[in-house]
Amino acid sequence: MITIKETLIGGKPLIIETGKLARQSNGAVMVTYGDTMVLVTAVCGSEDKEDLDFFPLSVEYRERAFAAGKIPGGFFKREGKPTEKEILSARLIDRPIRPLFPEGLLRETQVAAFVYSFDGENDPDILGAIGASAALSVSDIPFDGPIGEVRVGRAGSEFIINPTHSQIDASDMELVVAGTYDSIMMVEGEAKNVSEDDLLEALKFAHQEIQKLIVLQNELREACGKPKFELKPKAIDENLKKEIYELALEKFKNVVATTLSKEERSAANKEITESVLTALSEKYPEQEKVMKLVLHDMEKDLMRERILDAGLRLDGRNTTQIRPITIELGLVKRTHGSSLFTRGETQSLTTLTLGTKDDEQIIDGLKEEYKKRFMLHYNFPPFSVGETGRYGGVGRREVGHGNLAERSLKAMLPGEDLFPYTIRLNSDILESNGSSSMATVCAGSLALMDGGVPVSNAVAGIAMGLVKEGDRFAVLSDILGNEDHLGDMDFKVAGTDQGITGFQMDIKIQGISFEIMQKALYQAKEGRMHILGKMKEAIVAPRESISPFAPVMLLTKVKTEKIGMVIGPGGKMIQGIQRDYGVDISIEDDGSVSIAGTSMEKASKARDFIRALVAEPEIGAVYHGKVIKITDFGAFVEILPGTQGLLHISQIDHTRVNKVTDVLKEGEMIDVKLLKVENGKFSLSRKATLEQPKSQEEK
Repeated sequence: MITIKETLIGGKPLIIETGKLARQSNGAVMVTYGDTMVLVTAVCGSEDKEDLDFFPLSVEYRERAFAAGKIPGGFFKREGKPTEKEILSARLIDRPIRPLFPEGLLRETQVAAFVYSFDGENDPDILGAIGASAALSVSDIPFDGPIGEVRVGRAGSEFIINPTHSQIDASDMELVVAGTYDSIMMVEGEAKNVSEDDLLEALKFAHQEIQKLIVLQNELREACGKPKFELKPKAIDENLKKEIYELALEKFKNVVATTLSKEERSAANKEITESVLTALSEKYPEQEKVMKLVLHDMEKDLMRERILDAGLRLDGRNTTQIRPITIELGLVKRTHGSSLFTRGETQSLTTLTLGTKDDEQIIDGLKEEYKKRFMLHYNFPPFSVGETGRYGGVGRREVGHGNLAERSLKAMLPGEDLFPYTIRLNSDILESNGSSSMATVCAGSLALMDGGVPVSNAVAGIAMGLVKEGDRFAVLSDILGNEDHLGDMDFKVAGTDQGITGFQMDIKIQGISFEIMQKALYQAKEGRMHILGKMKEAIVAPRESISPFAPVMLLTKVKTEKIGMVIGPGGKMIQGIQRDYGVDISIEDDGSVSIAGTSMEKASKARDFIRALVAEPEIGAVYHGKVIKITDFGAFVEILPGTQGLLHISQIDHTRVNKVTDVLKEGEMIDVKLLKVENGKFSLSRKATLEQPKSQEEK
C-alpha cells in the first residue's frame, strides 16, 4: 500500500511517500522538497551480534551526479568513495538518531540515503535525516523517534527555515537543528559573531518547524507502520552483580575521588577490572562481558553522583574550571606559522601554509563547481591516546572535527582582496583527553596570527558536558574524555570576545531543555573568555609580516575586455611575463589578477608591466617610453606595452633638429608627453618634458 503524507515546512511542501520503493527493506521512504528527492532505507539484521558491546549502526549517504543532471568526471565516469560533503551529511543523520535506539539492540542496522534529484536550491542532507527517521518509524525496528531536522539562516533580523544557497550566503548564521517533539537532539553550525541569545532564538524557531515534522511522521506511522519487534533483555545474575559490587565498589569510589592523570586512572581501572575477573571467572564462566559491563556502569554512576552531590569531577575541578593552558608559537621553523596549544592532557600542533591561487581546492558535487581558499585538516593519530592503530585514509570523525574547526575560524579570515593567499591549517592531535576539536580551533587561530594572517579576531573553543539525573543536572566546562564518554552531552562552542562563530552539540539522552542549553551557552562564554585571555598573553595581534618562506602574492585588476591582452595570442603574452619575471599569474573571469613569486621585486615589476599593458593613455600624461623606430620626420615611441605614438621631429627639442638621429637612437628610453589623440593615433612631445632654454637676457 502506497502512503503519502505532506506538510508545509518553511512555507514549502514537504512530502513523504512509502510503500512504492525498496519494499524489501524494513522501512523505506522517498522525501521530496521542491524538486529535491531523497530515498532513505532502514534495514536491520535478524540476529544479535553477541560478541559486540555496542549498537552496530551504520549510516550511508550518497549524492549521485545524475541527480543534478551531471556526469561524473574522471576516467571511470562513475562515483567513487564518499566525498567530505557526503561524510558530513551522513553524520547529520547518524548523530540525532543514534541515541534513540533502545539499549540492548545488538542487531546490525543500516540506514542508507540516496539523492535522486537535486533542484540546485534545497540541500538534500536535511531530507536524508527526515527520511531516516521516517523509514525507522514505519519499520519494525525499535526506535524511540521520530525526529525532525531543519536548517536555519538569518538575513537581517528574520530567521529562515531551510534557506536556499543564496540565502545562506547572505546570512550571519547557519545551523542545522534536529530534535524530538519536546526537545533538541543535535545542533551544528557556524555564525559571524552572534550572541548566545540570538542562537537560542534560532533554536526555538527551528523547533517549531521540527514539531510539524514529528506530527507528519506520527501520522505516517499510524497509517502504515509495522509493529516493532520485541527485544529480549538479558537479565544479569543478581548474585553476580552483588559479588562484583562487594569486590569493586570501594575501590572504584577511591579511584573516582582521587585526582589522577588519564594514564594513571586507566591503569587503576584496569587493575580493578582484572582483579574482579580473576576472582569470579571460575565461578561465573563465560560472563566476562557481563562483568565488564557492570564495572563500567559502576564507574559511570560513581562519577555522576560525585558531580551532582559534591560538584567535583574526576580531576578535582569544579564544574566551571578550565584545565591549565600552555601555548608555544613558531615551534616548526620552516612552516609559515605554527602553534602548540596544550590544555590539560589535550594537545594540538597546528601549522599554517600559505599558497597561491593554484593551490585552491576545487569542489565538484551536485552544486556548480567552486573553489575553496581556506582548508583545515584535522588528524587524530592513534598514539595521541596511547594506542597502536592503522594509518589509512581520513576517518569520518576526523572529517567532522576538521569541518567544525574550519567553520569556526573562517568568518575571521581577511577577504581575498586584502589577503590573496590560499590558506591551509593542519592540526595534528598529539595528546587527547577531551575536546581536541576545540583545541584545534585555539591552535588554528594562534597559528594564523603567528603567520601574519590579518584575522579580525582571535577565536577560542570549549567543549561543555552534562550530567543529568531526573530534574538534577550539572553543566561541565572543558570536559575530559571520560566525562564525554560517561556523560550526557558534548556541546562544543567556539567564538571571539564579540560572539559565537561555531558550534556543535550531540547528546546521549532523549533531548535536553532550552534551560539547560541556555546555561551551557553562558557557561561556555565564561570559559571562552578565560581561554582567549590565555591566548592573548601569547600573542595580541597578527604579526606585521608573513614568513619569509611564504610565496610573495600581489593583486591587481584589469577590465574584463582587456583580459585577452594580458593573455595574448595563444597565451604568448602571459607566458612571456611569467618567464621574464619568474612569477606565476592567475586571471579570473572578473579580471582579478594574482601574481605569485619568490621575490617581491620581481612580482612588483610583473604587476607594473601588466598595469602598463592594460593602461589607457591619458592626454597630458608623461611616459618613459622606448624609441622603436626612427624616420626622417620623427620617431615612433612605445609609451605603454603595445601602444606607440609619433614623436614628430618638431617636438624633439626646443631648438631646431635637422636630423632625428642627431638626438635619438633606436632602443633609447626617453620621457615624452601625450599631446593629443586623433583617430586612434597618439601625438607625443619630448620638448614638453624639457626645461625651456634661457633667453640671452636671462643668461
